[in-house]
Amino acid sequence: MQVLQLPVRFAHVDAAGIVFYPRYFEMLNAAVEQYFADIVGVDFKTMHLDRQIGVPTVHLEADFAAPSRLGDLLSIDLAVEKVGRSSCAVRYAVRCGEETRLRASATLVCMDLVKASAIAWPDDIRARMLVETVD
Repeated sequence: MQVLQLPVRFAHVDAAGIVFYPRYFEMLNAAVEQYFADIVGVDFKTMHLDRQIGVPTVHLEADFAAPSRLGDLLSIDLAVEKVGRSSCAVRYAVRCGEETRLRASATLVCMDLVKASAIAWPDDIRARMLVETVD
C-alpha cells in the first residue's frame, strides 16, 4: 500500500545529482512514521512522547534498482508482512511512476523508550497492524 509520496529535493542528492543512498533510508523512516499515523492511527508524537514507545529498525536490506534524480516524485509503498510479539517484518518499494528505484525489507521492533528494551506490541497497535498485514 502506498503510504507516502515524496519529491526528491536538493538535500537528497549528491554531487552526481542522484539520491545519496542514506537519504533513501530517511525516506523509508518517513514512510514508517506516515504508516503509523495514517494506517495504525497512532502518530509518532503520541507513541514517543506520550506512550514512551518507539519502533526502531533493527534489520534492513536494500536493493537499488535505478537512480532517482532531483525533481522526481517518488511513491513509497510499505507493506507489513508479519507481526510477531514485539517485532514486524516490513517490505518497501520506492517507485517513480512505474519504475522501481529501490526495494527493501526491514524488521521493526516495538521498544519501551524508558527501559530501552523490546516489549510486546500494545493491543490497539497490534490489532490495527494485523488488519493491514499482507501475505
